Amino acid sequence: MQGVFFRDSTRDVANTLKLDGHAINLPDGSVEVVACGSDDAIASLCEWLQEGPRLASVTSVVRTDMSCEHPDGFRIGR
Repeated sequence: MQGVFFRDSTRDVANTLKLDGHAINLPDGSVEVVACGSDDAIASLCEWLQEGPRLASVTSVVRTDMSCEHPDGFRIGR
């Protein structure tokens, strides 16, 4: 979902929830979000991702639980 500030908005929400990780655009136009933190914070982010920012059109969210190193902060990529 490019062009609607999806990654920036995701970073803002993740920072509010004190999550580490990243949001990056994938070649197919989707966005990959990896988040590390408390279960409650991750659940809140997943709930927000269902809608995304105001101009977004979210068609699906796939959640995969995985072990995660805790990087320093939440970053956005290309």
